[in-house]
Amino acid sequence: MNTSPRHPTDQSAETGEGPGGPLPPPPVPGLAPDRALLLKRALLAEAAATGPSGARVRRPVVRFLAPAVACALAVGGVVLVHPMDAPGPGAPAVAGGGAPRAPEAARLLDRIALAAAGERRQTVRADQFVYVESRVAYAAQSAGGGPVTMPPAHVRQVWLSADGSRPGLLREAGSPDSRLAADAPADTLDGPGATPRPGRPNTSGPSVGSPTHAYVAALPTDPDALLGLIRDETRGQGQDPDQRAFTAIGDLLAETWAPPRVGAALYRAAAKIPGVTVVRAAEDAAGREGVAVARTAHGRQTQWIFDRTTYAFLGERTVLAEAGDAGPAGTVVGTSAVLVRAAVDRTGRLP
Repeated sequence: MNTSPRHPTDQSAETGEGPGGPLPPPPVPGLAPDRALLLKRALLAEAAATGPSGARVRRPVVRFLAPAVACALAVGGVVLVHPMDAPGPGAPAVAGGGAPRAPEAARLLDRIALAAAGERRQTVRADQFVYVESRVAYAAQSAGGGPVTMPPAHVRQVWLSADGSRPGLLREAGSPDSRLAADAPADTLDGPGATPRPGRPNTSGPSVGSPTHAYVAALPTDPDALLGLIRDETRGQGQDPDQRAFTAIGDLLAETWAPPRVGAALYRAAAKIPGVTVVRAAEDAAGREGVAVARTAHGRQTQWIFDRTTYAFLGERTVLAEAGDAGPAGTVVGTSAVLVRAAVDRTGRLP
């Protein structure tokens, strides 16, 4: 950029020619070092605030939130996300090139995993039972079809042997107690909220579908290895392998008590499953509202609900993803809320 002043009536200045040929460059007065530094700073500030065409660019206002858990806040049931975090159609652009940013669900699950990894809890001994108390409700539909009916949520208590060596116990309001299988014939559970059914001793040992606390505690903490194991153990249990894995992880979250590092790995494994999304507002069976991680398959959406501030797991909810005989889209067909998890010395004992 030419910093010498031009005079409109000086033809020599316009042509660069004088009577005897080219003119020497005019002298430029020197600047004191402090003035030169001020000029440099002013030019840099002007360049940063001006676009390529010379137009002034409005700078975005950036607000920094000090606590790590303040990445997502709730106001009136809406999650406030930084504009750069908001999902858009297709892969988000990255300033200066590089890989696109992780999807919103992956970023949320990473925050949840960080919170889970930092959780402090009591150690569960092999001779103890894991106690989980929750509120649950599951819709019923008549044999002839028609809209589902949702009963009020009721209390559900389960005691599961930490090492699987002794029978557990299931107690639900309005139903007789059920002795859960261990090394002797008893009832078994196909998953959280399932109705106990007569079963046989588990001769093949614990698994993702029939876990003990000791089994869960020994799961891989590498998310890729963990997801691979879950996919292998749920093979053949449905047509959608991604939904099988998502459901299996949800079952482990709902009615086991994974150690912090394993819990964090489960969330990071879930982030690798295609089709996982975020639901900005969801309510568990206890009426607690939070943010949910969800996946839709076969006309239903399964939601894992988390506290907005602490990212603690609150419960699950299943809703109809599309209208049908059972009801309009959004109809709740299953809901739960985890209230207490603890280690106790025997079945029937409360923490």
